[in-house]
Amino acid sequence: MLLISSFDPWRSGLCTCPSKLTFNPYTGCDHQCTYCYASSYIPNFKDCHPKKDALTMLKREAAKLNGETISISNSSDPYPRIEATEGLTRRCLEILAESNCRIQIITKSNLVTRDDDLLSRIPATVALTITTEDDNLARILEPNAPSPSQRIRAAQDLTKADIPVSVRIDPIIPTVNDQPQKLIATLASIGVKHVTCSTYKAKADNWMRLSKALPKVMEQLKPLYFQEGERIGGSALLPRDYRFKILKGVRDVAVAHGLQFGVCREGLAQLNTAACDGSWLMPKAKGRLC
Repeated sequence: MLLISSFDPWRSGLCTCPSKLTFNPYTGCDHQCTYCYASSYIPNFKDCHPKKDALTMLKREAAKLNGETISISNSSDPYPRIEATEGLTRRCLEILAESNCRIQIITKSNLVTRDDDLLSRIPATVALTITTEDDNLARILEPNAPSPSQRIRAAQDLTKADIPVSVRIDPIIPTVNDQPQKLIATLASIGVKHVTCSTYKAKADNWMRLSKALPKVMEQLKPLYFQEGERIGGSALLPRDYRFKILKGVRDVAVAHGLQFGVCREGLAQLNTAACDGSWLMPKAKGRLC
C-alpha cells in the first residue's frame, strides 16, 4: 500500500482541484471538530496516531517524485496536537524538501509556523482553515483545535516568512458563520491572497454532533437540508440556489478586498477566480536544502 496517492477525494465530479498527489502522516485527528467529514469514513477517527512505517515508506516513494504537488493532508490534519511531541510531519517535510516536489499544507493549527524554516526554502504554500474569527464559537465547532486568533497570527507570521497563505472558510453553516466580512478584511490586511469556501455538507455523524452543540440552529436548518436540499455523494447539501447566494456573497467581499476566491465541492466553479484550492500561490521553484 502506497503512502503517497493520487488526490481524488470521494471520486466526486464536484472536485475541481488541479492534478496533485496527497498523503497523510497521521491516521485520524485529535481536533474533534463537530462538523468533521472524515469521521464518517475513517474508523476510530478520534484515535489519532502516526502512520506505521511512514518515514521509511516516504523516503522510498519521495525518491521517485518528479515535480508533482503533494497535498498534506486531506483526511487528517498534519498538525494534530500530538505532532508537538511526535514531530512526524516535521520529519516528513525534511524528506520531501530533498525531493523534486511542491508542497501544499492544509491545516487548522498554528503549529505549522514551527516549520517555516523548511517551507520558506522550497516551493510551498499553506492553507489554513479559519472557520470563524470568533474564538467562543470556535470552541463549540472545533473544541481541540487552536483558536482562530492563533491561526490568524500564524497566517501573518507565515506571510512575513515569505510563505504564501490561503485561508479556507470551511464549512460555512447558515446563520452561524455565513457573514465572514470582518474575517476577510482581517485576512486581506495581513497578506493572505486567496480564500476557499465550502458550505456544510451533512452526514449522519456530523449532523448528530452539531445538533448536540447547536440544537436550535440545526433544528431550523433541518428542512433546508433534508427536504429542500440536494443529496450528493452520501451527503445532504443546501439547495443549490441557496449555496450560490451564500458563496457569491463571500466571493464579492473577497474580491472587493483584492483576494482571489474558490469554492470547494459545490458544483459552482463559475464563482472561482483562481484555482480553487489556492495552489496557484506556490512558487515555481526554490533552492534545495543543503
